[in-house]
Amino acid sequence: MSLRLATFNVENLLTRFDFTGFRNQLRQDRVIKLFEVSSEGVYQQLEQARVIAATDDTRQMTALAIADADADILCLQEIDNMAALQAFEYGYLFRMVGNGYRQKFLVEGNDSRGIDVAVLMREETRDGQRIELKDIRSHAMTTYRDFDLFDEDLALTNRIDDKIFKRDCLELDLLIGGRPLSLYVVHFKSMGNPRDGLDGRQSTLPLRRAEARAVRRIIEHRFGAGHTAKKSFAICGDMNDYQERVDVVGRRGAGYRFEHQPEAESALDVFSHDGFVENVMARRQPLDRWTLYHARGPQEQHLCQLDYIWLSPALAAHNSGRLPEIIRKGQPYRTVFPPGQEVERYPRTGWDRPKASDHCPVVMTLDLP
Repeated sequence: MSLRLATFNVENLLTRFDFTGFRNQLRQDRVIKLFEVSSEGVYQQLEQARVIAATDDTRQMTALAIADADADILCLQEIDNMAALQAFEYGYLFRMVGNGYRQKFLVEGNDSRGIDVAVLMREETRDGQRIELKDIRSHAMTTYRDFDLFDEDLALTNRIDDKIFKRDCLELDLLIGGRPLSLYVVHFKSMGNPRDGLDGRQSTLPLRRAEARAVRRIIEHRFGAGHTAKKSFAICGDMNDYQERVDVVGRRGAGYRFEHQPEAESALDVFSHDGFVENVMARRQPLDRWTLYHARGPQEQHLCQLDYIWLSPALAAHNSGRLPEIIRKGQPYRTVFPPGQEVERYPRTGWDRPKASDHCPVVMTLDLP
């Protein structure tokens, strides 16, 4: 009996328009900046037309990436609300590719843009084992005070009664063919702008570290501190942090070389430093673990893993011979692939857009102990 578990940041699956770009140039789409817009009303009409025209191709590719993952349980990030999830699941996953999900779960979280984590589940695995939800809990309201996690670094930008999770930690207790599996779905704080001499990653590191500590505390409360290793659980989502990267050195037309670099510090060290969970992506070759291409000009390019399936020691050991899969066909053409990793992209993929997402789905086939 096997279960296919996947995670995917689909990026801005929204049911609404954002018109703030008329007054805030930083939020205005680059194509509209090419035109002289005479009034806010005209801007709103153009923005609506732009979004609608671009969305269908984008969501077709998103659906194709999900279909290629072929997961029994799919953890998603950046979902606007249940209405958006239902419309996408029915109109694209089910009707377009015949790969629908009857069970859908979403709890509104804390993100200021309204993007949430969600879970789609089939009623049965591909092997015919029933997938049952026994309980679901949101931890969006948990504060630093609740878990005694407040410290001097957090005090620079937060208060002790602020919520820990910038989106949520959605906890699901499942039975897969009668066997227990606990699932923790997260989307950690994104890397912000430089502040106080620190780059965007370092300046937001304390927030992600607190989120990782809180996830660990939730799991230890669930199973008992010191008793988690033998349990079956997985932590899935976009962690917005990485423990290593692949620097892309060079530029288009002149060629590239790829240099693997470990990170001295990461919020994810909370999970890995003592073997609390295993990042199964580390079973792949160092240049082939990435799920996102980051670029700000030729001097700042790298590949990194932002999307994770962390397995408990018992679950990892029970699946010791297996590797996670990465679905990269939805990447835009601007993404630089190391030699031998090139893929045939989905039809109509653009240089930068349309695309399935900047993120790649990660999927793992698991046997449950």
